Amino acid sequence: MSCLPSAISPQPSGIFAGVSRKPSVMKIVNLEGGMPTVEQARLLLEHELQKARDQGYKAVKIIHGYGSSGVGGALRTGLQATLRSAEQSGDIKAVIYGENWRVSDERAWELLKRYPEWKADSDLGRGNQGISIVVL
Repeated sequence: MSCLPSAISPQPSGIFAGVSRKPSVMKIVNLEGGMPTVEQARLLLEHELQKARDQGYKAVKIIHGYGSSGVGGALRTGLQATLRSAEQSGDIKAVIYGENWRVSDERAWELLKRYPEWKADSDLGRGNQGISIVVL
């Protein structure tokens, strides 16, 4: 039986464990265009997430908008509920809402350590409640 040399440290654990060895592009999907209903946007979300998986993306930035009411629209709240359920059921690894997409957020920071190229994302640190980052 062989043992690992003591110089080899164990791999980090968690959803975002490991380091990306090659740059990874985050797919961007705009779901607010054309003013869809919540149900239409949910169907499009499911389709786009599956397409992103098939294309090998690690994450998708969903643009759902904040809503014209000033308190968060139906599209935003409906899609975030769908994403929350998908995360709980294991269909997606994680969702980071735009207001948490910043280096001071623990989950976002773990993701950014793995994919440092995403630090250049224009929405990082802006508190943009009109987006959600989905980790596949």
